[in-house]
Amino acid sequence: MHELAIAQGIIDTVTDRLPGSRVSLVSLEIGPLSGVVADALLFCFDLATEGTGLAGARLEISEQPARCRCRECGSEFSPDGPILLCPCGSADAEVLSGQDLRITAVKVAA
Repeated sequence: MHELAIAQGIIDTVTDRLPGSRVSLVSLEIGPLSGVVADALLFCFDLATEGTGLAGARLEISEQPARCRCRECGSEFSPDGPILLCPCGSADAEVLSGQDLRITAVKVAA
């Protein structure tokens, strides 16, 4: 389960940027092609924040849409799942978006 390592990376990033702050909310944007399971990340985040400045913080996750471009026909499409299959039938696609995992906002508790 790599979500625990991802949760720890999020915590490290936030605490490095906001040392000593008490954080109440971390907002993430996760692409459907990132390989991250949102429910597992939520569970791991709650465990990993214990004893840190993020203890009790809420993790808010929004999903970024995936977009691909077919190298055969040149059209852009949204894949139906992890197999990047263009409507023309080609599996030769370039990912334009949807692999990201980024912190979009952090709310510091008053």
